[in-house]
Order: sequence, then structure tokens, then C-alpha cells
Amino acid sequence: MKLGAFSVSLAVKDIKKSKTFYENLGFTVFAGDLKMNYLIMKNGNSLIGLFQGMFENNILTFNPGWDENANELKEYDDVRAIQQHLKANGIKLNREADLNSTGPASIVLTDPDGNHILIDQHI
Repeated sequence: MKLGAFSVSLAVKDIKKSKTFYENLGFTVFAGDLKMNYLIMKNGNSLIGLFQGMFENNILTFNPGWDENANELKEYDDVRAIQQHLKANGIKLNREADLNSTGPASIVLTDPDGNHILIDQHI
């Protein structure tokens, strides 16, 4: 399966403090809006999302169809195909994509240790 770009989405308490902290680690703002309480920060190929007040726990995020620069990939596995593969292998999904849809969609699952995984296709 081709899951696309990977990032860690962090549930932060103070986005301004987190932004400064990650800037000191060499990250720069790549996308997002501080006024909307979310930023995507980048250091080389590494991506970290900072989200204040949007969810309770940290989330592992994959973006089918994108590379780490949010460039569209020529070849990728659609989130609906990924969903069918996971379900065929007995993986329970917390949220499913509509199989009759096309374009942007997402699914959510939880790993055996309780970590949330978001597979979020934007194209």
C-alpha cells in the first residue's frame, strides 16, 4: 500500500509556544494558520502538525496522493482502496470513507496500543 506523506499531528496546549519550540529544532512553517490554531511545520522531509483545541490525542497522519511537499503523486493508492484492503485483513475502522465517492476522503483507525491513525486524502 502507498500511504503517501507521513506526519505526526500533535495536540498542543499553546500553539505559539509549540511553534517557537519546533522552530528552535529547525522546523519552519509550511502550511496552516496560527489564527485558526493549526500549523504544519517542516524540517527536510519531516512534517509535524500542531493543532490546538482540535483533538485530544496525538495522531499519526498519512496523506495518499501527496509527497512531503504536498505535491500530487502520479501513482498512489486511493483511500477507498486502502480502506477495502484494511477491512479485508480484519482491521476495524473508526471512520470509513464512502466507497461510492471520489476525490478527498478520510478514514480513521486505532492501532493495538490505542494510537489513532488518520489516512486523509486531499485530492
